Amino acid sequence: MTNEITSDLYLSNRDIQVKQTGNSSLGKDDFLKLLIAQLQNQDPMNPMQDKDFIAQMAQFSSLEQMTNMSTSLNTFLTQSQASPILKGSELIGKTAAWLDEEGNKKQGVILTASVKNNEVSFGINDENHTVLSLNDILEVSS
Repeated sequence: MTNEITSDLYLSNRDIQVKQTGNSSLGKDDFLKLLIAQLQNQDPMNPMQDKDFIAQMAQFSSLEQMTNMSTSLNTFLTQSQASPILKGSELIGKTAAWLDEEGNKKQGVILTASVKNNEVSFGINDENHTVLSLNDILEVSS
C-alpha cells in the first residue's frame, strides 16, 4: 500500500485566503466605543485617573471638530467648484486680451461676469461695450 502525493496537495496550488478587516481609519464613533470599552474594562484596583479621562475627552472633542471642519470644507469646495459665476467673478477688475473680428489684439478691463446656459460671459469697459465668452479671452493680467 503506497500513499501518493498528488499535485493538488502542493502549497503553490492552494487558494490563499486574504483576511479582510474593516476600514483602516477610525472615526469619532470608533474612538468613543474604544473609550467606553476602556472605562468598562479598567482595573478596579487601579482606576483611570480623572486627568487621563479629561485628556481623552479633549482628544475626542478635537477629533469631532476636525471631522466637522473637514466635512464643511469639502462641501464648500464642491459648491465653489460647481458654480461658474464664482469662477467668472474672479476675473472682474482684471485686464483681458482678445482678438476682434479683423484679428487685431484688443485689451480692456473686465467689469461684469454673467452666466447664461451655464456659460460665463464677461462685459468689458471698452468703447464698444464688448461681451466675451471665456473661449474668446487670450490672456488675463492684473
